[in-house]
Amino acid sequence: MTLGDGIRLIVLSAIWGASFMLVRIAAPEFGPIPLIFVRVGVAALVFLPIVLRPANRALLRRHAGVLLAQGALNSALPFTLMAWAMLSLEAGFTSLLNATTPIFAALIAFAWLKIPLNRLQVLGLLLGIAGIAILAWDRLSFRPGGSGWAVLAVLAGTMAYAGASNFAKVRLAGVHPLIVSGGSLLGASLLLLPFTIPLWPAEMPSPLSLVSALVLAVVCTAFGFFLFFDLLTRTGATAATTVTFIIPIFGILWGALFLGERVTVQMIAGMIVALGGTALVTRVIRRREILP
Repeated sequence: MTLGDGIRLIVLSAIWGASFMLVRIAAPEFGPIPLIFVRVGVAALVFLPIVLRPANRALLRRHAGVLLAQGALNSALPFTLMAWAMLSLEAGFTSLLNATTPIFAALIAFAWLKIPLNRLQVLGLLLGIAGIAILAWDRLSFRPGGSGWAVLAVLAGTMAYAGASNFAKVRLAGVHPLIVSGGSLLGASLLLLPFTIPLWPAEMPSPLSLVSALVLAVVCTAFGFFLFFDLLTRTGATAATTVTFIIPIFGILWGALFLGERVTVQMIAGMIVALGGTALVTRVIRRREILP
C-alpha cells in the first residue's frame, strides 16, 4: 500500500466513523426512517449520472429485483435499525458493535455458502462473541428505559450487512460495484419512501440536524462509497479488511470530542477482544504469524 493509499484509507475511516456521530445528532429530530430516507435518497441522486448511463440502464433493469433486495439488506434495514438504536446508544459504542460485521459475514458464509472455517477462524468467532459480551453485558436490560432492544437492533443491523455482502457475491458477481451501490441505494430509497411520508417530522429539523443529514448522505455515503471502491481497485482486499479496524477508533474519537461521550475501560477491553477476533476471522492474523 502506497502512502497515498494509506491517506485515503485514513480519510475513509474518519468519514465512516463520523457517520455514527451524525446519525446520533440528526435521528432524534428527523426520526430514524425519515433520516435514513434522506441519507440513501440524496446519495442515490449523486449516483444517478452513473446508474443512468445508456450502457448501465440494461444492467439496472436486468438486476432490478436483486438490487432492490441488496438495497434492503445493505442500506434500508441496517441504517434504520442503527438510527433507531442511536436514539439511546452512544455513537462510539455503536461503531464498536458495528465492527463485528465480518464475524457475522463469516458465519453466514459458513452456513449458507459452505465456506469452511479453519481453527484460527473458529477461535476468532469465539473471541468476537466474547468481545460483544464484554461490550454489552451491562446494557442488555429490557425493562423500560433499558437499552437491551437497542443493542439487539445494532447486532441485527450488522447481520444484515453481513448477509448483504454474501448475497452480493452470489447474485451480483461481475456487476461493477458502483452500479451495485447506486442501484441498491435507489432501491433502498423506494423501499423507505412509503414509510417516510407519514413519519416525516411535523417541525423542520434544526440547521445542525439538516447539515448533519446532508453530510451523512453526500460525504459519508456517496463519497465514502466512491472512495472505498477506488481503494479496492488500488489495494484489493486490504482496504476492505483494514478499514474495519480503524472505523471504531474514529467513531469513539468523534463521539468523545463532539458529543462528550465517555470512553470506558470496558469499551476498550471489548474493542480489543472483538477486533482481535475479527482479525483472526478475516485472516489479517494467520497461523504462521503466531506459531513457529
